Amino acid sequence: MMILICAVVFSGLAAIAAHGQSQSTITRAEDLTVLGQSVTDEQITLGRQVYAQNCASCHGANLQGQPDWRRRLSNGRMPAPPHDESGHTWHHSDQDLFDITKLGVDGVVAGYESDMPAFKDILSDEEIAAVLAFIKSTWPERQRESQARVTGKDGGGS
Repeated sequence: MMILICAVVFSGLAAIAAHGQSQSTITRAEDLTVLGQSVTDEQITLGRQVYAQNCASCHGANLQGQPDWRRRLSNGRMPAPPHDESGHTWHHSDQDLFDITKLGVDGVVAGYESDMPAFKDILSDEEIAAVLAFIKSTWPERQRESQARVTGKDGGGS
């Protein structure tokens, strides 16, 4: 009986620790800006919902991107990259990320062929900013700080 109680207590503590670890990667809204504007918890929540409905089918429910995202597909296009810290999203400024999402990659890089559509007729500017807020809220501090520097050099807020 004592072994069973210990096992239950241990598994409960392990679950609490795992929950705490998963939550520690989420940044507080007050620590973030998108396009120079402060981010709210509501904006992150909206961004999570919009991402799930419009982005996760290609970029992954956990922001993990498509397999072999660095290798061209048979059609010559690149797979959807991850938006977590393992990808390169945080290498781009807020404005670049906003423009790529709104206009599509070929709207920013003329002639570039991509499977990613332009979302200008699908999502509002507020929804695009919310998705960026959600994505940024999942990055560790190192990636957030690096991306903030890139955004600052581009003339925008972090």
